[in-house]
This record gives sequence, structure tokens and C-alpha cells, in this order.
Amino acid sequence: LTAYNHNLDTGPAHYNQVVTTRTYEDRLATLQRVRQAGITLCTGGILGLGESVQDRAELLVILANMNPHPESVPINALVPMEGTPLAEQPLVDPLELVRMVATARILMPRSRVRLSAGRTSLSREAQLLCLLAGADSIFYGDRLLTTPNPDLCKDQELLQAAGVRWRQTP
Repeated sequence: LTAYNHNLDTGPAHYNQVVTTRTYEDRLATLQRVRQAGITLCTGGILGLGESVQDRAELLVILANMNPHPESVPINALVPMEGTPLAEQPLVDPLELVRMVATARILMPRSRVRLSAGRTSLSREAQLLCLLAGADSIFYGDRLLTTPNPDLCKDQELLQAAGVRWRQTP
């Protein structure tokens, strides 16, 4: 095990509106235990949960105040799924993702900021803007947990258009 993915999802003020199975403090304690075990952290958030800009800022401040910063910070866009409480949530404005990526990059300059779930709802141009704003990584493959991902050829074309060298890492 080289990395542990454990997203905080949103800021603490909005957390109990979307997660009821555990507390924000539980999430933070898990991250602390992972760090103490010498495992790298992959932790970020999801945009489109009904959160405010303030909630997003609080999430990034919490991540940026970790010492050291998380090695990996995934920025996800909610993919509304039928049968879930957030099924009717509108898709997040792509420029909100660009802002989140840019802010994460400024606050955590050495972290790998990853454009993650929800990319299939983004145009090629929106994804390129995220890469130009500071995302230096994407998750690729057929699926990302419960959500589809663009196919490999489209991702390779996207990265080439952005001037990013393609490198597969485990």
C-alpha cells in the first residue's frame, strides 16, 4: 500500500448535510492515522453537493493546513446518480472546478492536484482549463468507482493538447 484515498468531500460546516454515517472529525482522525503509518495521503473534495463557495474554501484551507500537505488532492465533480439523495443536483459549473483547481494549486504547490470524477460531463475545453489552472494529473480508466471516465484515447489526446507528458503510474 503506497497511498490511501480518503476524501473529506466538503467543508466541515456542510459535511453533516451530505454524510450521516461518520463525523468530519472521524475523517480527519483517519487521515492522521494514515499519515502516522507512513502512507501517502490522497484526499480532496467533491463539488456540486449543494455546498457554498465558503464550504469549498474551508475544505481547501483544512487541506492546506495539513503538515505536510497531502501528496494528492483530487477535485471531483458530483455525478448525480438516480436513487440517491443528490440525484437532482444540477451539474457543477465547469468554471467552479477551474477555480477550485487553481486555488488548490496556489495553496498546495507541491501536491498533485488531480482532476477526478465528473470529467465526462466536462467539455474538452473545460478539462484543458483545469489542467492549465493547475491540475497536473487525471484518473483514467473505464470507471472511477461508480462513475464512467473518458476512454483512454480521449485522455491521451487531452493531455497531448495540454502539452502534458503521458506517464502511467500505479
